[in-house]
Amino acid sequence: MNKDAAKMVMQDRFQHLFAVISGQRFLNKQGLGNEVPFFICPFKPEESVEMERLQRQLVNRLEQIGIRILEINLYDLSIEMLKKEGDFEWIIENEAKMTKPKLQEELQGILSVEHALIPAIAEMIANAEFDVLFLTGVGEVFPYIRSHNVLNNLQSTAKEKPTVLFFPGSYTHSLESGASLDLFGRLHDDKYYRAFNIFHCEA
Repeated sequence: MNKDAAKMVMQDRFQHLFAVISGQRFLNKQGLGNEVPFFICPFKPEESVEMERLQRQLVNRLEQIGIRILEINLYDLSIEMLKKEGDFEWIIENEAKMTKPKLQEELQGILSVEHALIPAIAEMIANAEFDVLFLTGVGEVFPYIRSHNVLNNLQSTAKEKPTVLFFPGSYTHSLESGASLDLFGRLHDDKYYRAFNIFHCEA
């Protein structure tokens, strides 16, 4: 049954997400037709605060029944990586002097999805005991980290367990343009078709 998340109240979304994620079908990656177990949880950007609360409640409730969640916030991870490389202070000091394109270029160089971010996520995955991976902080790392780029590069790293990407925008499929992740409901250039909309999944 396809559900339009935008029309569901938060409590209904919570119940749907809990029912799907706690189900054996989801946990055992059944019915995916050889696709990677990636799921998009879209929401309106203006609902970000409510969604953060929902995520926390979801993690708590799932862990109460023994389903372990590894949550990776891309923004927090980016800050951590910048500090680890010794670049954080330099970025803070020089940000005001740089144009936005130059700042974006610097951040994309240091936080290369392929060469820095994915290896960092792979390390976290390797060092954790978990059943489901939650990826959050997508809106906060735009435009220097793009979600479709993360998902494309993550396919070989995170295929053992289901991954849920909490996405402030829409995930649309059309025959003409395929599937796209439209961040903030405005940016329509991120083509990604291998994930499932979690609101279209059966519990």
